[in-house]
Amino acid sequence: MSPMDDSMMFAAEPAVQAAPPWHVLVVDDDPEVHEVTRLVLGSFRFADRPLDLISVDSAHRAFDHLRDHDDIAVVLLDVVMESEQAGLDLVRRIREELHNKFVRIVLRTGQPGQAPEHDVIAAYDINDYKEKTELTAQKLATTLYAALRSYRDMRTIEAQRRGLERVISASARIFSHQTSRDFPSAVLAQLADLVGIRHGVLLCSVPKVNGYASAHYRVTAATGEYLPLVGREADEGLRPALVDSLRLAHRHERHHFADDHYVLHFGDGRGGESLLFVGDAWHMTALEYRLVELFCTNVSIAFANMRLSEDLFDSQLEMVYLLAGAAETRSQETANHVRRVGLLAEMLGHAIGLDAKTCEHLRYAAPLHDIGKIGIPDSVLAKRGAHTPEEAVIMRTHAELGAKLLGDSRRPVLRLAAEIARNHHENWDGSGYPAGLAGEAIPISGRVTMVADVFDALGSRRCYKEPWASEDIRAYMLDERGRKFDPTLIDRLMAKWDEALAVREKLPDR
Repeated sequence: MSPMDDSMMFAAEPAVQAAPPWHVLVVDDDPEVHEVTRLVLGSFRFADRPLDLISVDSAHRAFDHLRDHDDIAVVLLDVVMESEQAGLDLVRRIREELHNKFVRIVLRTGQPGQAPEHDVIAAYDINDYKEKTELTAQKLATTLYAALRSYRDMRTIEAQRRGLERVISASARIFSHQTSRDFPSAVLAQLADLVGIRHGVLLCSVPKVNGYASAHYRVTAATGEYLPLVGREADEGLRPALVDSLRLAHRHERHHFADDHYVLHFGDGRGGESLLFVGDAWHMTALEYRLVELFCTNVSIAFANMRLSEDLFDSQLEMVYLLAGAAETRSQETANHVRRVGLLAEMLGHAIGLDAKTCEHLRYAAPLHDIGKIGIPDSVLAKRGAHTPEEAVIMRTHAELGAKLLGDSRRPVLRLAAEIARNHHENWDGSGYPAGLAGEAIPISGRVTMVADVFDALGSRRCYKEPWASEDIRAYMLDERGRKFDPTLIDRLMAKWDEALAVREKLPDR
């Protein structure tokens, strides 16, 4: 299935709970009007919902009730009560002070001369105007049908508008995530905003056995009551019916909705599959179903785009590593060296408290520290043994050359790489090159990369040397603390020595 396939499967929807009544506020200072209204509308129903008739005898009390209750559908409003304009004044307060544009206002007057129909309709935001003498039982029912239908439709449109705004906002947050590491948690958070999640969620990976998808799904992440299942098979802890839902979603490669849970299916375009299970005793409305469906479509698109972006980024990064490795020795034998320098630089960045974004940029930029060697003649670069003074001068030009190659870029990572290329041979005591900078005048990126590069290079085989033993590397780094290297960085390296050695073990030289 394409990861952009947004097809769905829905189980039978649960039984619909009894619908709440329509709240109708009757505002009149004549008790008989209230009695007649209740008598006439006692059995009235619209959209299979009854009426809740609320009686008040003044505009002041009506305003207080409307202020405290935003679910009044219709107001049947008298004009003349505590004053000749009490009803009309209430209309203005409803629209202007409460900003309530949804409630339908039906003006009922026994003194039409006090409020002529044409003038009232032109000047006030009302929805109907009736003289009490013309309001027969049938006309009152007809008027209420029209008012409730209008109120329902306006509320539906508003709910859809707000729902779409939430989907757009949630989708934007999903699209903003650029790595698959935090994608499931982002989906979970946005689903909670859309329809709420009470019991929890779990993410399952679909393992491949001999190239075929396994029927046993491993729980890789979870929240709420499903948290104890992390690291186990889903069928070890979920009820059989819930496992069946996972298998249905996987088998049909579709999202699956049941009456008390749902499963979202995602493919990554490279044969990998994930299942996101949300367990909730829920009763979604038709609108919520449509919102989740739209959101799932956007999630699938975001997931596909994210993986495509990751593939493109990985390809670009691979080219950087190959180019950086080839620049050092004109071969691919040091490609893993530059990878390790990036990882070590990132590790040291975290160790000294640099922010996460800077550390990530160090991982991508540090491998280009020696890119300037691409301009150094083979006779100098690949020479076995020590360089002559003249050759050493030529070799040292690679720092400035690398900075010039990268310095015109507007990309933050490449600009950082230019800074590293220029400064990663500057020594803490000022004896380095090309500018003879000392101490904290050397940019932290250069100091970090120098430690990472020297640590890894000493343990690597080169045409002019064999790899050093770990204890010899450690002794050298400590001996040069405060001369060649930033003392703080050496202290942090020593504290993370085993972690640094593990980087080499994970990415050995070819």
